[in-house]
Amino acid sequence: MALSGTYDTRLVRPAPAAGAGAQTLLLVLLGAVIGLGPAGWLTGLTFTVATWAVLTRALRRSRRGPFGPANGVTLARTTLVGGVTALVADSFVSRPPVVVLVVLTTVALVLDAVDGQVARRTGTESALGARFDMEVDAFLILVLSIYVAMSLGAWVVLIGAMRYVFVVAARVLPWLHGPLPPSTARKTVAALQGIVLLVVGAGIIPRVSAYAVVVAALALLVWSFARDIRWLWRVRVREDAPGVPAPTHESV
Repeated sequence: MALSGTYDTRLVRPAPAAGAGAQTLLLVLLGAVIGLGPAGWLTGLTFTVATWAVLTRALRRSRRGPFGPANGVTLARTTLVGGVTALVADSFVSRPPVVVLVVLTTVALVLDAVDGQVARRTGTESALGARFDMEVDAFLILVLSIYVAMSLGAWVVLIGAMRYVFVVAARVLPWLHGPLPPSTARKTVAALQGIVLLVVGAGIIPRVSAYAVVVAALALLVWSFARDIRWLWRVRVREDAPGVPAPTHESV
């Protein structure tokens, strides 16, 4: 255990390594059961290496001690997302087993509701855990939007790309980095994107209905981002002009 500000890297090394091992095992299972192609293998292994590297670096920089059970749930979800990513990559050259893709995605979406509860109940909430959870969510939505775009059109990728566009915009406009108040609406809209893309990707609704629900999901996402940007702009105006009252949560 680290003492007096000293950081023991042994506290963080096992978690990324275990995640990389689990991810590799999942790829091996997919290869044995469904015959994962070269595109899937290459994408899956790239995802594994990138996740291991980024997570290891983040844990070393956070200096928060043990990985924690909530982050363990998120890491398990990351493994499933890696499997989904490999299957979607394979779908560019051959039709993937939709049932397997749906099962992996469904479990990943369900676990999204678990890691936060685990963090709160165990008192292990942290900025790292929140960011880890958010990045996994965002990447899953991007991958699903790419998969659905192959049948409905490239415009669907806007759903998955919007968060990354926001991140790039924040580099140019630093005020977009400001903190946002808690919002049930924001969380609901974000969760809805994954559900809609999963249902449409599973092919269980007619094509016309699929177009309609994806357009509706995209419209809600645009509204949610616009709402948050409005809040951040109002905070910036207040900070630049002393005496202007801060916006309330209800006005978000």
